[in-house]
Amino acid sequence: MGRIKQDISIGRNLRNLRNSQKLTQEQVATKLQLLGCDITRSYYSRYETGELNIKVSELIALTKIFKCQYNDFFIGLDKSN
Repeated sequence: MGRIKQDISIGRNLRNLRNSQKLTQEQVATKLQLLGCDITRSYYSRYETGELNIKVSELIALTKIFKCQYNDFFIGLDKSN
């Protein structure tokens, strides 16, 4: 099975949420690991650049790390409005 091409990137929102918590990518990756997600800093950075699609389990963990709601990942992405 091939990779699904990403149509919209949430990378900018991930970066903004991370910066709002004053965290580095390394700190986010470490916190994700502590929450059971097998991820490295370089892998996480590819989410922020839009190179990779993020897993739902990681989004769930990121709501805890960033102290945010799921909608915060998608702010400004709806082009129909």
